[in-house]
Amino acid sequence: HSSVEYFNINNVTQLSDIERYNFDYSGTSMKALTMKKIIITDMYFSQDDLYKIFADMNITDMTIADSEMIHMLCPSSKSSFRYLNFLKNDLTDFLFRKCDNLAQLETLILQKNKFESLRKVSFMTSHMKSLTYLDMSNNLLRHDRAGMQCQWAESLAELDLSSNQLVDAVFECLPANVQKLSLRNNQISNVPSGVAELKSLEELNLASNRLADLPGCGGFTSLQFLNVEMNSILTPSADFFQSCPRVRELQAGHNPFQCSCELQAFIRLERRSGGKLFGWPAAYVCEYPEG
Repeated sequence: HSSVEYFNINNVTQLSDIERYNFDYSGTSMKALTMKKIIITDMYFSQDDLYKIFADMNITDMTIADSEMIHMLCPSSKSSFRYLNFLKNDLTDFLFRKCDNLAQLETLILQKNKFESLRKVSFMTSHMKSLTYLDMSNNLLRHDRAGMQCQWAESLAELDLSSNQLVDAVFECLPANVQKLSLRNNQISNVPSGVAELKSLEELNLASNRLADLPGCGGFTSLQFLNVEMNSILTPSADFFQSCPRVRELQAGHNPFQCSCELQAFIRLERRSGGKLFGWPAAYVCEYPEG
């Protein structure tokens, strides 16, 4: 209970024993707490006694990063959190299960943790009615079994799933209203046709995957920006623009393109459409055998 509004703690080692303490947060002035590189040496204590202190804080922004945190309790009442950043910890799929008290949360950063199930992550967000940005990059996320139901927050507009273990089935478990989606550095070889429609999707990053061709936009009718750099595309299909009429920027560098008439026709179509190409050779010559 002080006039402090912003409190930062860095490189701290806890030495004394952790004991249960009930704190009344009403009337406090703090707005944001940042804790980085916190080491807990006491191994014999109730985890809830520690996490309850943070979960029930009456603040809007909280960061606990690089601290080997293994769990976080759901707030015991309606929380004022709008921004939570748990970068580089040891959090798992058990985080915030059936937690109804984070209805005001807008940004959630869980990069570099130990999440494994994309489906469980989706159900975690379904209770966060205001969530617009979710960063799940650099985890261990998988979604291999087709037909598994997912349920995301309807408000979720930007989702980062880069650097995980996701394959083609991921397209059956994506938030319906997402506008910006990163699937960079996964194991995707194909964007299946007939996937659930993502009518609001404007930006899609599929760089560093295993694509052999450009994806169609049958389910992404609003797509404007596409990144397919560092894949295995040899000869992109010339009918890409018939499927993706709104795409105006395509990044496709570092692919093993083969000189072909199809590729030349593709580049002509791109230039005619007025879009932007990144990482493409300026000209191709198709050679034919005599006769």
